[in-house]
Amino acid sequence: MYRKSVKISLILVYLVIIAGAVVRMTGSGMGCPDWPKCFGYYIPPTEKSELEFQPDRKYEKGQVIIVDESLKVAAKDFTSGINYQASNWENYEKHDYAIFNPTHTWVEYINRLAGALAGFAVLIMAFLSFRRKNKKHKTQIRFLSVLSVFLMGFQAWLGATVVYSVLAPVKITIHMVMALVIVAVLIYLLKISSERKSQQFKTKTFQSLLILAVIMTLIQVVLGTQVRQFVDEQVRSLGYEAKNIWLANPDITFYIHRSFSILVFVINALLWWKNRKLNLRLNRINIVMVLILLEVATGIAMYNFDFPFLSQPLHLVIATLLFGFQFYLLMESMNAPQAELRKSCS
Repeated sequence: MYRKSVKISLILVYLVIIAGAVVRMTGSGMGCPDWPKCFGYYIPPTEKSELEFQPDRKYEKGQVIIVDESLKVAAKDFTSGINYQASNWENYEKHDYAIFNPTHTWVEYINRLAGALAGFAVLIMAFLSFRRKNKKHKTQIRFLSVLSVFLMGFQAWLGATVVYSVLAPVKITIHMVMALVIVAVLIYLLKISSERKSQQFKTKTFQSLLILAVIMTLIQVVLGTQVRQFVDEQVRSLGYEAKNIWLANPDITFYIHRSFSILVFVINALLWWKNRKLNLRLNRINIVMVLILLEVATGIAMYNFDFPFLSQPLHLVIATLLFGFQFYLLMESMNAPQAELRKSCS
């Protein structure tokens, strides 16, 4: 039961990553300018008129309206009169972004709902860790399960800081890296809670290269978020229709990101070759290679074919899946015996 809860939590965390990628693709990051509510509502508005001052309406403390292109927050519960009374309202102090786009609002709201669902799943997982009867790694599993709850809470707080900063690039990058940290913890829990004996083997060289590959993928994801920020700036300055020139004059980060992808491919190809040659049975490296090829394909498509539909979120999601499979492969190799022991085992 516990391992099932870990798997569900991992799937839901990946769904949050997918939802976040869609938020980035559609430019919906500020669709809800406050947190944890959305324009002061648990269920956000669908029309702009709902955010305009309305006479003879009951407002609850914290609800938001837009007045003269600025956000106003109800200072208390009250029923409005015929005219707007400034004394009933406070300025929203976190930022000065006051644009309502219903599509952006609901894309961001769905992203938050996915995050809440994943958080609830991780909470259940932590509860089940204390009911797990198997004593293997009991203390470690309980500690990491509870830690996962706190990490999800911290990730939610990071999401709030991203909104309050009006999508500051550094905070977006930290938010992305924290998502991968949570993925890594859940994968580790999935591995150590397994009762199956290892059927794989390893060499010291293979394991060292695999650690390097995981680190390189993490660096590549960080570089990718920086490139994406450059693209976002191009979209704001050139417009969404100018896809063909978004990367006409990219900054140095783009070239580093593109060149680094060659190193990522070479290292993982070497791992694939060693696994095949030595028959280590670490066959998830095959999935890793497929994901790398798909990642390269989406990158080429964005650069050469003017950002085809869904290419941007796919590029990000594939990168996070790549990290997940590499990390699980690393866990497998750490628990596997040395390849030179195979003759005595057979």
